[in-house]
Amino acid sequence: MSSVSQELGVFRSFTAHRGPVVAGRAVDVARLIDAVRAGGLAVVLITVSLARPGPATAGARGTAIAVTLSVCGAAWVVWMLTGRWDRTNVAGLTVLGAAGGVLAGLSPNSPALAVGCVTVFAAGAALSPETSLGIIGETLAAFLITALVTGASAGILLGYSFAFVSLWTVGLTRRAYLLRAEQAEDMLAESRRAREAETQAAALAERARIARDIHDVLAHSLAAVSVNLQAAEGLLGAGTLPADNPELAKAIECIDRAGTLTREGLAAARRAVLALREDSAPLPDQLSALVEEYRAVGDLVVDYRVTGAVRPLPAKASLVAYRTATEALTNARKHAPGQPVTLRLGFEPAGVTVSVVNPLSPDGAQGPLAATGARYGLTGLTERAALAGGTFEAGPTAGNWHVSLRIPA
Repeated sequence: MSSVSQELGVFRSFTAHRGPVVAGRAVDVARLIDAVRAGGLAVVLITVSLARPGPATAGARGTAIAVTLSVCGAAWVVWMLTGRWDRTNVAGLTVLGAAGGVLAGLSPNSPALAVGCVTVFAAGAALSPETSLGIIGETLAAFLITALVTGASAGILLGYSFAFVSLWTVGLTRRAYLLRAEQAEDMLAESRRAREAETQAAALAERARIARDIHDVLAHSLAAVSVNLQAAEGLLGAGTLPADNPELAKAIECIDRAGTLTREGLAAARRAVLALREDSAPLPDQLSALVEEYRAVGDLVVDYRVTGAVRPLPAKASLVAYRTATEALTNARKHAPGQPVTLRLGFEPAGVTVSVVNPLSPDGAQGPLAATGARYGLTGLTERAALAGGTFEAGPTAGNWHVSLRIPA
């Protein structure tokens, strides 16, 4: 790769993450440099052609300058157009260095020196020190031999040689700078990955702590409430109290409903703990287990399918999708008991979707659990989806209640 191409590659890698404006500027710089290099070739061809001695000079020297200038032009074009193909680029620089050294010796009073200077600088900046040393060696040898044959002065021999060596060292300095820039970029990327891994580990540890707290406080408390409710139900139904007392029947009904809610709360707590743990099952398996729990109740028919290529999902996206399915199935059981429910989990290239559809109750009848809850479930799902960068929609559509979630993942 040429020095310009290599430098622009590093520049693009540093600026790509800053947006399309900065990246577009990098492309503009590349076009500008290509235009400058093409202009440099045109200037060399024109000025050397007009110089004396030049291609129009009579004799073998004029012919040699014409041939060498043509070779330089062809090699310059190859060097410009093959910045990304290393072997061709090295070959172009090699020919350009030899031809440029000869041209500088044949026409020392013209800008022919620029050909050799550009060559040694580009070789020093883009190629390995060993390869660039070979190119500057051939450039110097071609110049010195040609200059001695044509009888150039000692000032030209020393001055031109010093110019070649100086620009080669500048190219080496540029190469060292580019290498350090690439190393800095690699270190920055490695630091970013380490920071992300550390952040993820801290988040997993916090989620594990929350899961333990939920398990220790909520699950144990609900379990104790469930045991006491079962004991109370057993005492009320033991036959020692008047069976025809309407208040007694109402109390038994309330205790039975409270027991159902408690069992559902225990199941929800278990699901919350599993969702928070880092070793939780994949989302399709979690939803499959959730569907089986609702099917076990007996009053909810769920058609569950997964579409698309299944892949691992981020924890946030997986949790939001699971919460959405849970809330949708619970609402279907509350407000449309006995109606079939369709649950779809879709894996798309740009994200994951959850769709839950159930027919509305034809007579508007609702289940005994319809009045339970704080009625903020859909609001909470909308907020969860927004925090995860997704969208959530819920509402009636053509006689059905439709819940739709889309999250980028």
